[in-house]
Amino acid sequence: MMFIDYFNILFGYLILVVGVMISLAFLTLMERKILSYMQIRKGPNKVGFIGMLQPFSDGIKLFTKEMIYLNSSNYLFYYLSPIIGFILSLIVWMLIPYYFNFISFDLGILFFLSVISLGVYTLLIAGWSSNSNYSLLGGLRAVAQTISYEVSLALIMMSMLIMVMSLNIIKFFEYQNLVWFLLTMFPLSMMFLSSLMAETNRTPFDFAEGESELVSGFNIEYSSGGFALIFLGEYSMILFMSMMFVLMFMGGYNLNLIFYLKLSFISFIFIWIRGTLPRYRYDKLMYLCWKSYLPISLNYLLLFIGLKIYWFL
Repeated sequence: MMFIDYFNILFGYLILVVGVMISLAFLTLMERKILSYMQIRKGPNKVGFIGMLQPFSDGIKLFTKEMIYLNSSNYLFYYLSPIIGFILSLIVWMLIPYYFNFISFDLGILFFLSVISLGVYTLLIAGWSSNSNYSLLGGLRAVAQTISYEVSLALIMMSMLIMVMSLNIIKFFEYQNLVWFLLTMFPLSMMFLSSLMAETNRTPFDFAEGESELVSGFNIEYSSGGFALIFLGEYSMILFMSMMFVLMFMGGYNLNLIFYLKLSFISFIFIWIRGTLPRYRYDKLMYLCWKSYLPISLNYLLLFIGLKIYWFL
């Protein structure tokens, strides 16, 4: 490859990051608007036309506030963990399967699992380095939850990979040309969606930020820029997980408006569930993963392996 090709890839990725950042801003606005109408109130409606500039106002406020430095914290880790978490949540966007001027991943699913596994460390280090009992408990709970649901997530993905026989995400589009995997694998798709919610620490699985008992969990000691980066990293992963669901179960990636509407609908489901369901009990969360999702996903995996062997015979 020539220098101009590398430059084009880098420039394309920078444009993608800018697009993701703008979409994150409006995802937060969409969440606040939807939740407010669910609770029969207006939500943000003063800054700009019907509150359209509210996310930018919040961003400026957060990044210009004074950062609090804790005397007894492990300062370097405390400072760097939100930054690394945010960078990881942007790196994973390299997987979006553009047909041109971009990086093509033959091992895309493997890269996805590797990056979301690294995200656990930022939660743990943020909780531990703050030197607060609340944040440490929040971090430990987040790690236990995320590691548990990564297992079920990987097994559900393995069922899909057995059917597609490729780790490349573009292949999912080719195999769903006639019928979506959402229809042929409906139980697996619902398990995948709830595992994504547990993976991103969203309601009803938001134990890392349990306000009623942990006063905000692992991010309690963060303010201004650090808090904003944790917040942005979380919403970036929500948007990316919505995209993964659309890629794997709802027809794959195609360059038209319908793809983005499907992505917005899955993001809306994340918000809808937040406004509707109460928080789970922690032991029930673990019970759901290890005693429900794990056996079901293993059985589905065996079924698809059997179907594949029968097909080749």
